[in-house]
Amino acid sequence: MRTNLNMDFDKQVVIDTTAIDWVDSPLPGVQRRMLEREDAESGRATSIVRYAPGSNFSPHTHTGGEEFLVLDGVFSDESGDFGPGAYIRNPVGSKHQPRSEPGCTIFVKLWQMDTADQDFVRIDTQNGVWSPGLVEGLSVMPLHQHGSESIGLVKWKPGTKFQKHSHPGGEEIMVLDGVFEDEHSRYPKDTWIRNPAGSVHTPFSTEGCTIYVKTGHLDTVSVGPNYGMLERG
Repeated sequence: MRTNLNMDFDKQVVIDTTAIDWVDSPLPGVQRRMLEREDAESGRATSIVRYAPGSNFSPHTHTGGEEFLVLDGVFSDESGDFGPGAYIRNPVGSKHQPRSEPGCTIFVKLWQMDTADQDFVRIDTQNGVWSPGLVEGLSVMPLHQHGSESIGLVKWKPGTKFQKHSHPGGEEIMVLDGVFEDEHSRYPKDTWIRNPAGSVHTPFSTEGCTIYVKTGHLDTVSVGPNYGMLERG
């Protein structure tokens, strides 16, 4: 098991998640594609996790919290059944026993929560409300905010362009559909991007896309433009 995988947060990371081999977890039927990982089975981790039909994970406590987005199938635990587009946050100290009867794939982040952030979040993004973003053609669905950290979905109509901006607190993106772009490259569906604190780019989408975005979590100095995901007071 690789450890210290992509743990240099001063460097940009871009990964085609479909090109990574599946790695068996300690439990039968559960496999992972690892994107960043601190230690073999503990510490900070970001992964694509696949549950085979009928598989389950043993009961466990999330010492560092858990955040995930269901990409396909149905994920289940004691709190309910969650289909494609479900966004879940289980805070530090929470416990559950996950399973999946039909099988599922989730984008999951572990050990990345503030201990003071004790909100349980359950959002069906397929039926969520989209609001106008900061530029025409951009729509946003805020999912969670705590301190400098802001998480949401951002939908780009074809031909939408955003202004050049920096990310004082870093930015993380998972492309859920379409093609996200900036002056550096094109990022098709299933691409994971981590831009370090202080990075600068001018994003756009020629074809249109939907992305998961997290900002302000790689540095606590300040928060830059985040497409309008912050709740408006």
